[in-house]
Amino acid sequence: MIKDNLKEVLASLKPGVELVAVSKYHPIEAAQEAYDAGQRVFGESREQELRVKYESLPKDIKWHFIGHLQTNKVKYIAPYISMIEAVDSLKLLQEINKQAQKCGRTIDVLLELHLAQEETKSGMTPAECENLLHELAQRNASAETRLANVRIRGIMMMASNTDDEQQIRKEFLQANDIFNKVKDKFFATDDSFNIRSYGMSHDYLLAQECGSNHVRVGSKIFAN
Repeated sequence: MIKDNLKEVLASLKPGVELVAVSKYHPIEAAQEAYDAGQRVFGESREQELRVKYESLPKDIKWHFIGHLQTNKVKYIAPYISMIEAVDSLKLLQEINKQAQKCGRTIDVLLELHLAQEETKSGMTPAECENLLHELAQRNASAETRLANVRIRGIMMMASNTDDEQQIRKEFLQANDIFNKVKDKFFATDDSFNIRSYGMSHDYLLAQECGSNHVRVGSKIFAN
């Protein structure tokens, strides 16, 4: 079942769109089945669950932390995490840099935007994101304060939880517009800033129509 679901999702992706298989809350055996079917990028949102899966599953898996990450949890995932997708503060960026430096690694991150209508969703407003990048640029101008062990790869967001496709499309297009503005202003010469991460099981097809090249799909792969 998982193999067939995964095959169906992959067949629906446009060229250049990367799939993160969201294995959170699903057993190790389910992730192993997806791995056996060829999937190598998985998303988790709880440090303890991620740790168990990391220790149990093949080491060529790229693990993405996709939930809200507390600063005191960064040290546990820094040795092996491939990407931290939901960075929403300079404080968290600094902690990721600190722990990555201890491990002799550079950790990829995405900046999380809050564009949805729900107040419960986390992330930065466009203005907060720009302010963070301004401050980061000032810090990176000095070797003493530079965050050299963090690499910002792009932005991520979650659309409103609604059946209103027009609203979802509006938010995805807004995210794409913000990505382009941030790219031009702060990362014009940085080819690695290239990820537009939005779209989940219920809206990833629409997301990729609106410019997403990085989708997080869980239930459509792992649900029975």
